[in-house]
Amino acid sequence: MVRLSGANVHDSRMLQSLVQALPAVAGLSGRPRKRPGKLHADKGYDFPCHRQWLRQRGIGVRIARRGVESRERLGRWRWVVERTLGWLHRFRRLRIRYERRADIHQGFLSLACTLICLRYVDKFC
Repeated sequence: MVRLSGANVHDSRMLQSLVQALPAVAGLSGRPRKRPGKLHADKGYDFPCHRQWLRQRGIGVRIARRGVESRERLGRWRWVVERTLGWLHRFRRLRIRYERRADIHQGFLSLACTLICLRYVDKFC
């Protein structure tokens, strides 16, 4: 899932809308999961309101605390995000935004994610 926001909007303002927009994921048995089991985030998301909201929804919170924990503890999980951004930056049109309209840029972003998934599936199938 990919969401688009303004350049001057902090990422933490979109946290709740992103978690709510997650689709249900079917497992091996039982009902599909409608929420993640745990959320990993860096110090930029360390706000009491986010922690409280996630706990109320039954989502485990693993957010690095400002001034307490070092950033290296989330290195393994952060690498996944950085790798995905690197894959998206292979598409030069997305590296620098040329489109004025958000719907066109969202379309290119969705197309890039689809191509990344297709290449990933082709590699293993």
